[in-house]
Amino acid sequence: MAQFTNQATLSYNSTVTNSNVIVGELLDVLSATKTAILDDYVAHDDVTYLISIVNTGPNPFTGLTVTDNLGAYTFGLLTLYPLTYVAGSIHYYINGVLQAAPVVVAGPPLVISGITVPAGGNATLIYEVDVNQFAPLSAASTIINTAVISGGGLSSDITITETIGTEDIPQLTISKSICPTTVVENEQITYTFIIENAGNTAATALDNVVITDTFDPILSGLTVTFNGVPWATPANYSYNVLTGAFATVAGQVTVPAATYTQDPVVGNWIINPGVSILTVTGTV
Repeated sequence: MAQFTNQATLSYNSTVTNSNVIVGELLDVLSATKTAILDDYVAHDDVTYLISIVNTGPNPFTGLTVTDNLGAYTFGLLTLYPLTYVAGSIHYYINGVLQAAPVVVAGPPLVISGITVPAGGNATLIYEVDVNQFAPLSAASTIINTAVISGGGLSSDITITETIGTEDIPQLTISKSICPTTVVENEQITYTFIIENAGNTAATALDNVVITDTFDPILSGLTVTFNGVPWATPANYSYNVLTGAFATVAGQVTVPAATYTQDPVVGNWIINPGVSILTVTGTV
C-alpha cells in the first residue's frame, strides 16, 4: 500500500490559487515470494527456486519481467555470481496450468520476461541453478539471492529475497593404489587408500566411516597403518585370512574438514580437501 497526494492550481487575471490537498491510497494487489525447495547447498550442488506471484486485483498484469541476481556479491572491484542458471530448467504455470516457457536470458543476471498474472489468479516460476566456483563453502556461509519483478503496469518494483546456507557435512571420496604393480608369489605389496573430505565438517567417529575390501589374491601377515599410526586387530580392523575380506571398525576412520581459499584475483573458491591415508601391507 502506498499513499499519494494531489493538488490543483487555479489561475485567472494574474491570480493563482491552490485547491486543497487530497490524500489517497494505492493498494498493492500483486504480491510475490521466493523459496528454495531445499535451503542448503554444497559445492557443485543443484538448487531449485520457486517464485510465486499472486494477483488479488480485478485486472490482469501482463508483460512482467523477473530479474534474478543469482546471488551476486561484491569482491573487490568485481561482482561475483555464485549461482548459474541451468539452461532449459524453467517451468511456468498460470493458476497451476503449465504454460509455454517464457523468454529467458541466462545472464548473469538471469532475466525472465513475458510473465502474465491473471485477475484474481497466480503465476509460478520454477527453475534450477548450479552452485558454482564463486559460492562460499565454509561452515555457516550463505548465498543471498534477490529477484525483482518489474514492468507490466506495476507502480513500483517488487523485490523478493531467499537465503540458502551451506550444508555442514563431510563429503568423502576414496581412491586406491597398489605398490608394486607387478609382484611374484611370496612378495609383499602395499595397498594405499586415500580418503578425501571436500566438506566443511570433519568426519569423526560419530560418522561411523567404514572401509571394506576383499583382497585377491589373499594377503597374509598384514601390517596396517592409519595416518602413519600402526593399527591392530580387532580394535581397529578385522581381516579374514581365508577369504581376504578386510574391514575397518566403524568410527576408526576419521578425516579432517576441507579448507577453502578464495583466489585474490578472480574470486573463485579453491577446495583444499582434508586427507587421511590408510595403508595395508601383506604378502601374496
